[in-house]
Amino acid sequence: MSTTVQIRKKGTLTLPMELRKRYQLEEGDPVTLIDLNEGVFLSPKPSVLPKLVAQIESLCKKNDISVAELIEGVRTLRRKEE
Repeated sequence: MSTTVQIRKKGTLTLPMELRKRYQLEEGDPVTLIDLNEGVFLSPKPSVLPKLVAQIESLCKKNDISVAELIEGVRTLRRKEE
């Protein structure tokens, strides 16, 4: 895929929605910009850990359990699989 975007005030640019969805990019997510001397390369560098923590917290809240209870449940399941 190739697309053209415009640089706005203060050097900002908007990535097309299709790319943001494909790479699961949200406002504030870091990206890597590499100067290749004849152009620039922009690579998504999504931070997985904060998103994962948010998902775990959301699931715990939804199911009314603590993180400690979640961890104990995982340990119990692992013991059963042994």
